[in-house]
Amino acid sequence: MSAVLESLRVRRGYTTGRGRVDVLRGVDLRIEAGEVVAILGPSGSGKSTLLHLFAALDTPDDGEVLWSGGRVTHTLPDIARRRAEHVGLVFQHHYLLAELDALENVTLPARIRGRDVSREGRDLLVAMGLGERVDAPLHALSGGERQRVAVARAMVLRPAVLLADEPTGSLDRASAIAVYALLRALARERGSAIVIVTHDEGLVADADRRLRLVDGTLHATT
Repeated sequence: MSAVLESLRVRRGYTTGRGRVDVLRGVDLRIEAGEVVAILGPSGSGKSTLLHLFAALDTPDDGEVLWSGGRVTHTLPDIARRRAEHVGLVFQHHYLLAELDALENVTLPARIRGRDVSREGRDLLVAMGLGERVDAPLHALSGGERQRVAVARAMVLRPAVLLADEPTGSLDRASAIAVYALLRALARERGSAIVIVTHDEGLVADADRRLRLVDGTLHATT
């Protein structure tokens, strides 16, 4: 069985005023369905760069990224559709639309594709503890509630893998723990894998695997 996400010898670097900086130096990783994998490391270690490559928001200088065994790059003609169907994205900032209420934000990715997922969206918000906030405008939601809406939006198309980049970084500790627990429970229920990038090691203590990005390569950690 092919992995839902795989990287093979992925390398990525950038040219700066000080010369070439190699951020990723040959990353190999295989993610199976339903697996929760945490990628740890300090700011600037390349965690977000790696997640962007996994989502085909960027292209590696060398190596390959595979979704369910198929090679992907951001230059494929149908990459936006394929990304929406295979990958859910959650970032530190929620990127919700202020003019839409909670449910409208959750269902927006599907509505863009002509699909009515209103019931699915409501069920997701209930699962995220927002059953009383389905029709709430964005300004009426707390930071933690907005991030829960963002998680529900990422899951509405039932992606094979959820990519979360510091999804609780802007939240207080209690809200961070609650959002992560709900994210994990929802993904488990739906069989989605999770790749979560974070500097908060305590938050992801129960991940199936914890990997540290050091000098551009991944290393298992306890």
